[in-house]
Amino acid sequence: MQVPLELSARRATLSPQIEADLRARVDKLERYYHRITSCRIAVEGPSNHHQEGGPWRVRIDITVPGNELVANKESETLQAATQDAFDAAERQVEEFARKRRGEVKTNVTPPEGTVLRLFPEEGFGFLAGEDGRELYFHRNSVLDPGFDSLAVGARVRYAEEQGFEGPQASTVSLAGAAGAA
Repeated sequence: MQVPLELSARRATLSPQIEADLRARVDKLERYYHRITSCRIAVEGPSNHHQEGGPWRVRIDITVPGNELVANKESETLQAATQDAFDAAERQVEEFARKRRGEVKTNVTPPEGTVLRLFPEEGFGFLAGEDGRELYFHRNSVLDPGFDSLAVGARVRYAEEQGFEGPQASTVSLAGAAGAA
């Protein structure tokens, strides 16, 4: 870090052991992303009001190039609030680093095809994939509501795998059905 860690406490005294623990947790954050510019941690103890009391609060402000990440958690104990805040901070730093590296999660939907031929007595059929190729599928590959619910022309989703005699469709389900492949 370019700027030393800043620790502050309100309505609480941080023991040397707690401060050491917080510093070690910040060092761990730097394992997720080594270009953290600064980090500020604010610990707030419960209110001294005799009827209300209140939770412990831990806020972590992390500055990274072009952004600031904030984790603000509260709980009935200092240990729980600290754990929750650092869990949230780790997720944020990890996600920031992933985006900086260009690793973005994409939602991949299975390919769709159309049932071309069915052979109910033999328990198999063929479908036309998105690229026009014909793919074999077996009745055991069809998810609920099952092979018997398929009809020629039905839209299906599938996963493709290599079979003994070439590519085949597995995990076949009606397109738009709950639990589709």
